[in-house]
Amino acid sequence: VSTQSTGFRSSGINAEYGLPKQWYQRRVRGYNAKVRAGRGFTLDELKAAGVNRKQARSIGIAVDHRRKNRSQEGLQANVLRLKEYRSRLILFPRKKSAPKKGDSTPAEMEVATQLRGPVMPIKQVHSDTTARVITEEEKKQSAFQTMRMYRANQKLVGVREKRAKEAAEDDGLGVKSKKKK
Repeated sequence: VSTQSTGFRSSGINAEYGLPKQWYQRRVRGYNAKVRAGRGFTLDELKAAGVNRKQARSIGIAVDHRRKNRSQEGLQANVLRLKEYRSRLILFPRKKSAPKKGDSTPAEMEVATQLRGPVMPIKQVHSDTTARVITEEEKKQSAFQTMRMYRANQKLVGVREKRAKEAAEDDGLGVKSKKKK
């Protein structure tokens, strides 16, 4: 597939495999083990990577103007992905006689080859967790009790502050001192 038939200016795009996509991780616990390809990069990701949103489509970057970034980590990962794509990209000038700013040099165009396969495939990141023996200290602790105490402390923080303030105003005999006007 040539670049002329797909309408893309870059040599790194193969219409058979589509545009480079951003990665995302599902938020539901049962499905968030895998990182998957999405529809396109957000406008914030393009801006952070220094890519004009109108130019992005012309150089083969998928754009999804409806999507929002919900985490800073995802935004940074996708910006790095965009920057890596831009560094690998070889842009041919529309007119060989009048190359524009950002177009590749003739030497770079000589070594350019058509990409075969998916554009920047998403690599799965696996954590290096291994099974281990549970210690005696961990056996003695109760996760339920710990969570219950945490929730109770969160719930009663206002009441406890109010009681502490009243105790500070108290004169020690159990009778509140009167405020002077």
